[in-house]
Amino acid sequence: MPDTATLPATAAQKAEHFDVLIVGAGISGVGGAYHLTKQCPGTSFVVLESQESFGGTWLTHRYPGIRSDSDLYTFGYRFKPWTSAPIATAAEILAYMGEVIDENDLGRHIRYGHRISSARWSSRDNRWTIEAMRTDTGEAVRFTANFLWMCQGYYRHSEGYTPEWDGMASFKGRIVHPQTWPKELDYAGKKVVVIGSGATAATLIPAIAEECGHVTLLQRSPTYFRAARNADDLADTLRQLQIDESWIHEIVRRKILRDQSVFTRRAFEEPDVVAKELLGGVRAHLGPDYDIDAHFTPTYLPWRQRIAFVPDGDLFKGIRAGHASVVTDEIERFTETGIRLKSGKELEADIIVTATGFNLNVLGDIEFMIDGKPLDFADTVTYRGMMFTGVPNMVWVFGYFRASWTLRADLVADFVCRLLTHMKEKQAKKVAVALRPEDKDMPLLPWIDPTNFNPGYLMRGMHLLPKRGDKPEWQHTQDYWNEKDQWPAIDLDDRTFVYG
Repeated sequence: MPDTATLPATAAQKAEHFDVLIVGAGISGVGGAYHLTKQCPGTSFVVLESQESFGGTWLTHRYPGIRSDSDLYTFGYRFKPWTSAPIATAAEILAYMGEVIDENDLGRHIRYGHRISSARWSSRDNRWTIEAMRTDTGEAVRFTANFLWMCQGYYRHSEGYTPEWDGMASFKGRIVHPQTWPKELDYAGKKVVVIGSGATAATLIPAIAEECGHVTLLQRSPTYFRAARNADDLADTLRQLQIDESWIHEIVRRKILRDQSVFTRRAFEEPDVVAKELLGGVRAHLGPDYDIDAHFTPTYLPWRQRIAFVPDGDLFKGIRAGHASVVTDEIERFTETGIRLKSGKELEADIIVTATGFNLNVLGDIEFMIDGKPLDFADTVTYRGMMFTGVPNMVWVFGYFRASWTLRADLVADFVCRLLTHMKEKQAKKVAVALRPEDKDMPLLPWIDPTNFNPGYLMRGMHLLPKRGDKPEWQHTQDYWNEKDQWPAIDLDDRTFVYG
């Protein structure tokens, strides 16, 4: 039994035990639950979700226009055909996830409104003890599990990242972060300034532009955008031929993945050519007289940050129609009536939206302990971006930057199910990863190479993340196209894996 000496007796009396405990009922957690039922039948498991329902990102974000920035043929699960437009609204994604839950009877495994505070591993018992609180009643609850599957995502859902600018308290209007968008916010006829140039801004602005008096996208530096029709010609043709939807899903998925592979390779081999193509697409929407160099030409190379997809060019249509404009400058301070820029220009605003990114959240803000000692993940080395040296019986899902998150979630699920089956066959109660003798002198580096990928949330939180090595197995390679072939061949009896 777990050591309960330091824990509340009431919680200890209510402990429930499961083979696997999944943290989070977002896209990764729901997918993980599905794969457990199919690949490890008979495995007992529970999914703990802090929010009132499933969906994760798609439940948290409720700002106008919220939609995917990945196509749903690859962001959707490989086992569940996507049958609508490639870029989907949050409501469509939630409906899709709801179907997965209902069709596979996953709802009975999910406990909503359960916020986890701590996870403690005991080598004596070879199990995790998880302390949580029910958000509806405030009741403390405890679970024990043989295996912990972290599917909680990578950012703090309770609040987004907003920098501190001088004079913010003096602004007489309203300051809003998209992650906590107020239901009652009235922007009709108002002057709105949206700070930020990523996918959130590109989504929000076309959704509100026609109702606002005017909306201004204020950016410190530009982002790469890719505009195209929100349709897939191959999928449409196959549907006209009355091909089965499961076939359409797989065929279109493979084509998109092939096209993405080619584009990613080209972005690194001929970045100047790719940059010219991307900027050419923007110019085609905004016309030859628009200052593309000032407002849409980034200082970094393509794919060093995510490329924001603009379905049907809706962001650019709003700019051409005069409903929206772009200002590239730096903020000097907030004023009572808006923002003063370092150029001396002033932007008047009734509402300021800080679409300035996320707060990186390493493993759910949960206090982790291993045999009574606090765990600092920055002191560990990652195995393929999903396991950590010295942390037994735990796997983390962190998706891809240059491909859909769900592609990696599915790969991790396959790995977890194979690992659980292997442990059962070996009659092993625990498994951890450890550096091999040939890895002892391996240089330890930051989680991600900033010259390879450098979004703000990662740069701000790099010190919180595990280290990587200079070998593929000791890093998050970001390379789906190799990992999809390599991972099924991982030797689970390699010296990297230490069983007990």
